[in-house]
Amino acid sequence: MTPLKRDGWRVSETVEALSRGAGLAAWRQIADALEAEIAAGKLAQGTQLPTEATLATRFGVNRHTVRRALATLAERGLIRASQGRGTFVETAPLAYPIGRRTRFSEIVTGAGREPWGELVAQTEVTADAEGAAMLGVSEGAPLIELVTVHRADGVPLSTARTWLPLPRFSGFAEAYAVSGSITRALSACGVPDYTRLSTRIRARPAHPAEAARLDLTPGRVVIVVSSVNIDAAGIPIQANRSAFAADRVELVVSP
Repeated sequence: MTPLKRDGWRVSETVEALSRGAGLAAWRQIADALEAEIAAGKLAQGTQLPTEATLATRFGVNRHTVRRALATLAERGLIRASQGRGTFVETAPLAYPIGRRTRFSEIVTGAGREPWGELVAQTEVTADAEGAAMLGVSEGAPLIELVTVHRADGVPLSTARTWLPLPRFSGFAEAYAVSGSITRALSACGVPDYTRLSTRIRARPAHPAEAARLDLTPGRVVIVVSSVNIDAAGIPIQANRSAFAADRVELVVSP
């Protein structure tokens, strides 16, 4: 019998048998089968999975059953669903060094992947007590706040909130939107080099907005890195709070 071809996959007209009445739910059997294919490399890292309809045909179930199986794999950190693009096998964690000169673009490029930063939102705010302490400004001083998403080969690794003092960095958001790089945006604002003053790391469940930006299922763990950068004169220029998808990076802390 000639196989059907859907979504670039060859699908047999013969339904793949599941163990009925064996005490193991169909969705769990599907999740385990796909997990085994991922572990064996049959579904390689970064590979797009077949559609729900194709998988439903393969296993002889309805799409709701397939959807539950895929949700389980997403909760295990094995796949991610990207809105409007499909579902993909997660890639291996990227080693992400944190030291005095942490540069997202350099780290991602060094790993052979394509970096990009997306500006999600920008607004002018006033410094609260915490922000004033981090940036060495008076409480109530004007700041620019940016919400960003940072990607490697299109896969979101982190989302961040960044604060910079005004009026010194009044053109930062525009420079970042064009370049997709914090380093290049700082350079455009007259800061050719900068170093890390402090870093704090903790883990927590992703907030709903973070999960949406990172293509994570709600409640998945993120690694939160709070940092302050200074210019060559030792003046604080940037406070940053980044939430990294925990399964996609391996933080490497160096002196």
